[in-house]
Amino acid sequence: MTMIVLGLDGGGSKTRVIVADDTGAEIVSVEGPGSAVRPGRAEQSADVIAAVVKDALAAADMSHVVPKVLCAGVAGVGRDPERQALWQALVGRELAEEVVVHADAMVALDDAFGDGPGVLLVAGTGSVAFGRSPAGTFARCGGWGPVIGDEGSGAWIGRRALSVVAAASDGREPETALVGAVLTAAQVNDVQELVAWAAAATPGALATLAPAVMSTADAGDLRANAILSIAVEELVLHVRTLARRLFVDERAALPVALAGGLLSRGSLLRKRVEHRLKSAVPGAQVRTEEVVPARGAVRGALRFLGVEVP
Repeated sequence: MTMIVLGLDGGGSKTRVIVADDTGAEIVSVEGPGSAVRPGRAEQSADVIAAVVKDALAAADMSHVVPKVLCAGVAGVGRDPERQALWQALVGRELAEEVVVHADAMVALDDAFGDGPGVLLVAGTGSVAFGRSPAGTFARCGGWGPVIGDEGSGAWIGRRALSVVAAASDGREPETALVGAVLTAAQVNDVQELVAWAAAATPGALATLAPAVMSTADAGDLRANAILSIAVEELVLHVRTLARRLFVDERAALPVALAGGLLSRGSLLRKRVEHRLKSAVPGAQVRTEEVVPARGAVRGALRFLGVEVP
């Protein structure tokens, strides 16, 4: 039986697992619910991960096989306490012979640049930027979570949209098409119902409002466009900060990769971020290749085993 490894990308909205052989070739890929870690809730995330891993092995007809390594890149584990808590929870579930846990952006960085330099900006449910300098120095920017950070992310955009809808309902702001779009996205009938909806909303639920904001902006709504403009500035600031920290300044040539659901190829937010980078970070060389974080996690699993990854 060929040795297999698992590469996992766990975000706020979905979790993807790739089952790969000892050369890194993908055998099967399966997606499930989000598994981002919130402080004190590593066990819940581990439950989701265990279920998706089980589904992936079943899809590969390998339910009886114990993978050599599970490399999990998961949102919310940028700090040691959360990373250690998730690692312990996954080890206890005996999903693989060895378990490695990284922040989700780290495995995405691995897929985008391998061992080379560059800055990766991720915007999905949350947001964060990771970078590696030409000398190999790592740095991160953002990723402070949905309560005090994650500027420009889906959850951040959703929360901003709710504020605009409330203000427009009061008459504190002009009428905006965001009201109808947000009510439809939240599946409620009137603005008053948004109070209870928002109180119970997870970051992932808030992020489901972001597509409505983008489509409303694309249709010309001024307030929706204003929200996206601020989001773009916040996201670009992440890249400019790392450019200065790792590449001397924002004029130095630096590879940049964009990842996450909000920055998928062709999305409105990606187009605006790419346009703004031209002036805010003149040295940015944006890569067009798709970044697949779970594929980067497969690289991490093989590297853990000492397998040379091209």
